[in-house]
Amino acid sequence: MKQNVPSSSIDDGVRRFADMAFFGRLAILINDAQLDCECRSRLDETLARFTALEIRRIAREHLANARGQRERIKAILFFLQDLDEMGATERDRSLYLDISLLFDDIANTAKEGIARRSG
Repeated sequence: MKQNVPSSSIDDGVRRFADMAFFGRLAILINDAQLDCECRSRLDETLARFTALEIRRIAREHLANARGQRERIKAILFFLQDLDEMGATERDRSLYLDISLLFDDIANTAKEGIARRSG
C-alpha cells in the first residue's frame, strides 16, 4: 500500500520550469532585438496574452491535481473506517501495520500535491 511520490510529478515540475525559463530567455532576446515600434507593441501584446493563457493553464492543472488528490485521500479514508471496529485488545497486529501504511499513503498523496503545486 505504501506509495512514494512518483517521479512523473517531479519531471512535470522540471519541464514546466524549463518551459518558463525558455520563454524568459526568449523575452530577453526579443527585448534586445531593437524591433520597430508597431511590431514591438504587437509582439509585447502577444507575449502578454500567452503569459496569461499559460498562467490559466497551470492553474487548471493545479486544480485538477488537487481534485485527484482529494479523491485518492477519500478512497484511503474509506479503508480507515476499520479503526472504528478495532478495540484496544485487538490481537491481529497486522491491522496496525495496515493502518500505518494507509496514513503513509495519505502523507505521500499530500506530498505529491505539494510537489506539483510548487513545480
